[in-house]
Amino acid sequence: MTIATAEHIINAGFDEHRAEQFAERMVDMLNAGCTALMISIGHRTGLFDTLAAMAPATSEEIASRAGLNERYVREWLGAMTVSDIIRHTPETATYQLPSEHAISLSRTSPADNIAVFAQYIPLLGAVEDQIVHCFRHGGGVPYESFHRFHEVMAEDSGQSVVAALDTHILPLVPGLTDRLEQGIRVLDVGCGRGKALNCLAGLYPASRFVGYDFSREAVDYARREASEQGHHNATFQVRDAATLGEGNERGTFDLITTFDAIHDQKDPLAVLRGIRAALADDGVYLAQDIKGSSHHHGDRDHPIGPMLYTVSCMHCMTVSLAQGGEGLGAMWGKERALDYFSKAGFGTVEVNELAHDFQNYWYVCRP
Repeated sequence: MTIATAEHIINAGFDEHRAEQFAERMVDMLNAGCTALMISIGHRTGLFDTLAAMAPATSEEIASRAGLNERYVREWLGAMTVSDIIRHTPETATYQLPSEHAISLSRTSPADNIAVFAQYIPLLGAVEDQIVHCFRHGGGVPYESFHRFHEVMAEDSGQSVVAALDTHILPLVPGLTDRLEQGIRVLDVGCGRGKALNCLAGLYPASRFVGYDFSREAVDYARREASEQGHHNATFQVRDAATLGEGNERGTFDLITTFDAIHDQKDPLAVLRGIRAALADDGVYLAQDIKGSSHHHGDRDHPIGPMLYTVSCMHCMTVSLAQGGEGLGAMWGKERALDYFSKAGFGTVEVNELAHDFQNYWYVCRP
């Protein structure tokens, strides 16, 4: 900063106290970002699960129980200690994960494990160079650059979708569980590793379930899991969702679902029109998508707004742009979503929120 620039800022009403507060906030953000990386490591290595089941223990005891290298575990415990996540007793050289913290960080609480989401930080950081290139030259980063994406999304889905399917999500459509018990045709578009669809196939053996995704790795995983679980009523196909509803597929399905899958499509409106065409006249389309307002200022109070915009910029938007697509982004918001549903030909759309889910809207769309 030049002297002239500094003088201009001061003359413009520079507030030194606010500048110091903001600098402190930036330091907090740096610490939080680094802590998120270590939380991801703690989750992936099983250290949080190990600690949740142990009394206070030394680094050697913890490493031995977890089957990990003690030196790395000791340094990780240091990061967790200074982050006030783990309690350290220097007199006994022991460490303990409080039960109040274990609820949010271990697999003992499968519906509330925030450590699952910490994995997005290193996942996105791995493509930072490519994203910077896109900032300068346009284009996008393709799906195949995100090496653990489907793995992390499957674990995410296991908490946010699968755990609530029968108790909270399906009841949004009156009479739907009865129809599923009697036997209907169900399609999940952008099924990923098929966690939700395989869950439904197990719950409702009289219904037939089909999952489409354009990732071969994800579809192969879904097929293996269906076979292992004995779900003969579930099939999975590698398929471009933009071709949905063509030919003899029109009016085929009684229920179509998308779980966090529309906004990162190459052509979201074409996919929605395909869903509408593939839906039976008395069918229902149930869509989960990110809760947003379609306006930046309207998302300032979102509890995880910064995270969602980051994921949008570094994954959802860019994978669409990599296909020459619209690049809609995760934070397209309710207003734009309703406009797209209308343009796709849906006659009525209900917007639902679930008490336990501050991240998503649940849209119930009918012809």
